[in-house]
Amino acid sequence: MTNAQPYQPAAPATDRYNVLAIVGFILAFVVNIAGLVVSIIALGQVKRTGERGRGLALAGVIISAISLLFSVISIIVVIVAAGSAGMSSGY
Repeated sequence: MTNAQPYQPAAPATDRYNVLAIVGFILAFVVNIAGLVVSIIALGQVKRTGERGRGLALAGVIISAISLLFSVISIIVVIVAAGSAGMSSGY
């Protein structure tokens, strides 16, 4: 007679949220470049450690990337507009 225990699935590594995922998500709204970098690092940590927060890190990457894209486009538009205004002033 064997004393075998029934199969129990392994519990997740942790129920904690990854701190960098939270910080990256917040930074995505404030400082887009820092939010992008921190969120990418958090994605790697979440994958490696099994912590929660993958969605926050992914949202941080997406929001940061879109915000960064809009910032670059805005800077280009302002530079082109300023150049056009300088050319048409007649000096």
